[in-house]
Amino acid sequence: MGSGFAVAVVGASGHTGRFVAAELRRRGHTPVLVGRDAGRLRDLRASHPGSPARAASMDDPASLDRALEGADAVVNCAGPFAVTAAPVVGAALRAGVPYVDVAAEIEANRDTFTHFEQDAREAGVAVVPAMAFFGGLGDLLATAAAGDWGGADEVHVAYGLSGWAPTEGTRAAGRVSRQRRDGRRVVFANGRLEYRDGAPPAAEWAFPEPMGTRAVVGEFTMAEVTTIPRHLDVREVHTYMTVEAATGLSAPAARTPAGADGPDRPAETFLVDVLVRSGGAERRAFATGRDIYAVSAPLAVEAVERILTGRTGAAGVASAGEMFDAADFLRALSPHVATGPLHGERAPGAELPAAAP
Repeated sequence: MGSGFAVAVVGASGHTGRFVAAELRRRGHTPVLVGRDAGRLRDLRASHPGSPARAASMDDPASLDRALEGADAVVNCAGPFAVTAAPVVGAALRAGVPYVDVAAEIEANRDTFTHFEQDAREAGVAVVPAMAFFGGLGDLLATAAAGDWGGADEVHVAYGLSGWAPTEGTRAAGRVSRQRRDGRRVVFANGRLEYRDGAPPAAEWAFPEPMGTRAVVGEFTMAEVTTIPRHLDVREVHTYMTVEAATGLSAPAARTPAGADGPDRPAETFLVDVLVRSGGAERRAFATGRDIYAVSAPLAVEAVERILTGRTGAAGVASAGEMFDAADFLRALSPHVATGPLHGERAPGAELPAAAP
């Protein structure tokens, strides 16, 4: 849009932070580079001439306040978000600027929704957690598919990833989440979060062609269990991950992606297929693209632009589908994300997942 906003990127030297800073610059904005390591920020600044670089610590509110001086908004890319979300949201509220993050941590997102609802509304500040591949994209797809329903009996979100090379940040966030839930799995059922022991179920999911039917891990719960029920009246949110990607995440020696501009950047492709079911009717929407970390950048930056230009549908703390016109937002992600039907009946022959033998 070229409107020249100054946007603080907390965790700018991290894998996703680099993508966000680059996307801001591509759109004509100035990324304000914020992080804990002054040396890494100085190195990153060479790629962003004219961008301020400011060191800040999560346990030093004054340093966060200085880091946000002159910023029009902040995007938090620094995990684990169980540690960083509350301090950065607090700094954003003190500065009176919108806050967006890319958190996939279920508990951290739940905390943001719960603890900052009143303060954000009173301050007139938009706060949008989980504005990323996990959480935001699935929420937008479910919202677009549900359309005028306003709710559903069930929402199913299936991730068709060709593989997954998790960053160290992803691994650290996962460890924090597992500790917070004592190693149990979490699902959204009966209108609430429930915790379960044991191995997740195996199943198969009929993805749109050309991916087709794939083996998936059921109850592979991601941030959608906190974002979708925020505004859709739904009893159950089911999530699935292709076995190849789930295996990559759990493998201890899995490849860690190189830097955002490195030659070994992961080449995973993705297809996110969402089914919304109400009574006897079913609707679907899906999105395809490449690199789940890179695609979080246009999601987060598009959110910032829409907030700063007044294209929102909610106030205070809100999820992606609650804050924005979901179908319009998804169309704006082209060419980073290609979408299928955003409102319509499920294609004949596409069934709910069957348990694997």
